[in-house]
Amino acid sequence: MFSKFIRNSTLQEITNELDESRIPQHVAIIMDGNGRWAQKRHLPRIAGHKTALTTVKEITKAANNIGIKVLTLYTFSTENWKRPKKEVEFLMSLPITFFDTFVPELIENNIRVNAIGELDALPSETLTAVKHAIAQTKHCTGMILNFAINYGGRDELIATVKKVATKVSKNELSIDEINEKVISDTLMTNSLKELANPDLLIRTSGEQRISNFLLWQLAYSEFVFSDILWPDYTPENLFENIIEYQKRDRRFGGLKKG
Repeated sequence: MFSKFIRNSTLQEITNELDESRIPQHVAIIMDGNGRWAQKRHLPRIAGHKTALTTVKEITKAANNIGIKVLTLYTFSTENWKRPKKEVEFLMSLPITFFDTFVPELIENNIRVNAIGELDALPSETLTAVKHAIAQTKHCTGMILNFAINYGGRDELIATVKKVATKVSKNELSIDEINEKVISDTLMTNSLKELANPDLLIRTSGEQRISNFLLWQLAYSEFVFSDILWPDYTPENLFENIIEYQKRDRRFGGLKKG
């Protein structure tokens, strides 16, 4: 199945190890290490962010090629506003140039853009670029490329609690009716339906924490931490991380069968 997508022997060898029947349906990635990548090369931090876009494109196409259904990328957190003003301004400009060049490829590969987060708080030009990409790809029926932009897990949970509480106060919902489905259906990932919860979370750069990312949705996800800085992360690395995931025994709190 995968052979027609492979362009080099090393990638072919790694791909041959993938179990086609156990490809994770939803992969979430915390793309970490852009600043350190730039500093190692005595470059400004924004150089790392710029190079990271090439990695996003390569990983998106590689994920799509092996049958991943949702790829969620932690693009900008609510805490990232604390960074230097020039860096934040540059990060906010990236979606404008990124979508301008990448949307045609996304359409060609039948990939649909989605976004979660406090989108209305984004600068107007950034928000317009995101909405335009979503509109341009809405007819695509393949993989969903889901960007978490101005996203924070705790903020999402607070917003969810407020929405549920509002329904209770309006007698649209009773306290006894509040369950996991009600919460899941109220979260920002509700549009992903049965694919809302990642099977696999990958974090690059060697850090081993989830940094306020998808706190509810990651409850039973498998975690793989890579030492590779995001701008250096390749499709080979992605496939190696998926192979590691495929070696795990996912029991969701139960016991192993057999």
